[in-house]
Amino acid sequence: MKPAALTRPWPVRRVTRGRKPVLVSDALAVEEPLELRVRGRAVAVVMRTPGHDAELATGFLLTEGVVRSADDILDVLQCRTPGTLAAEGNVVEVVVPKSLPVDFGGLTRHIFSATSCGLCGKATIESVRQNFPPVRRAPRVTAAVLRALPARLAAEQPAFQTTGGLHAAGLFDLDGCLLVAREDVGRHNAVDKVLGHALRAGWLPLKRHILMVSGRVSFEVMQKALAARVPVVAGVSAPTSLAAEFARANRQVLVGFLRRDRLNVYAGRLVAG
Repeated sequence: MKPAALTRPWPVRRVTRGRKPVLVSDALAVEEPLELRVRGRAVAVVMRTPGHDAELATGFLLTEGVVRSADDILDVLQCRTPGTLAAEGNVVEVVVPKSLPVDFGGLTRHIFSATSCGLCGKATIESVRQNFPPVRRAPRVTAAVLRALPARLAAEQPAFQTTGGLHAAGLFDLDGCLLVAREDVGRHNAVDKVLGHALRAGWLPLKRHILMVSGRVSFEVMQKALAARVPVVAGVSAPTSLAAEFARANRQVLVGFLRRDRLNVYAGRLVAG
């Protein structure tokens, strides 16, 4: 199967001051729905950029607390039924062991999640705070390692360079080596894809890793990182207040406004450098 297209050409009329409008082709980030099913039941529909859908599905179930390890995933099937949402491969069935308890009532996204908000659709405020234990102790990370990450992640964002319309997430080791990067129209989807890849590869728990996102760091990004046991999270933009409070409460390191020459530490401590 050929890789899913992250971008799509689109005709636009470009208007420049002092010149006649011209018709040109632009590239848009692809956005399509993906229905996630477990035991034949729909548990969510997420708006995402196609590609790495198995990782997205398993990452979603990991951060929702349904699965904990690669052993909990028997298979991920792409469903194709003509004349339905599944016609273009926009439905995936995650096959889990019969012995695995699945609390369908606890899967509280309740069908729809927009690209801009991974928490949209949560039934109650209480259900937003998943039950994952705090990090026992964050590892020592140098500021110098973190400052090198933005350039390394940017080099793995070809669709963003073309469209300017996708987010990215990357998983690094403590030496700053990039292990996996994913792009998506939703920042939380990009995180799910990265964590889903790690789960399927058998890397969990990610106790000695760094998660970086290309935009702001939200509460949900911190919660997803904690579900995979990631102790250090960094973003090129600002964190939210709830993200900072969550990081402090769970002993995670949280860094924002990450640049080549500076960064802000909102929770935890770094080694100078």
